[in-house]
Amino acid sequence: MAVTDQGSQTQARRAVMALCAAATGQELATALAGLAAPGAEDIRAPEIGLVMATGRIGGDGRPFNLGEVSVTRAAVRLADGRTGFAYHLGRDRARARRAAILDALWQGEADRPGVEEALAPVARRAAADAAAQARRTAATRVDFLTLARGED
Repeated sequence: MAVTDQGSQTQARRAVMALCAAATGQELATALAGLAAPGAEDIRAPEIGLVMATGRIGGDGRPFNLGEVSVTRAAVRLADGRTGFAYHLGRDRARARRAAILDALWQGEADRPGVEEALAPVARRAAADAAAQARRTAATRVDFLTLARGED
């Protein structure tokens, strides 16, 4: 994917970071194993904390607090100076660190196609999961416009 301006580069990076967030720890390990990743030092060692999850009444109403959820964050710097960051729900430090390394690698023009190719299986799995969820949801859908009113 050729990124030409800052806005599209930001959107593309968000998409890659979303793939890393959707990936399992094993998928991230497999993606990194296929890349020639330089050494990475921790800017901020992976650490676990809590954040408050919020919801909205009816999906678009007033916000309310659901409760706290565990989040792991990591920040790394590659040997060439590129930095990467990651936040993940849960308590998997290795997963967050791998995602941060992939984020840093993606920022290099030469490494970008390799990172995107390594994450392609994650994108396919996420799309298949979303399609399966859509099918399960559609199976329970009721179309009220097609119901007979009983006046006939």
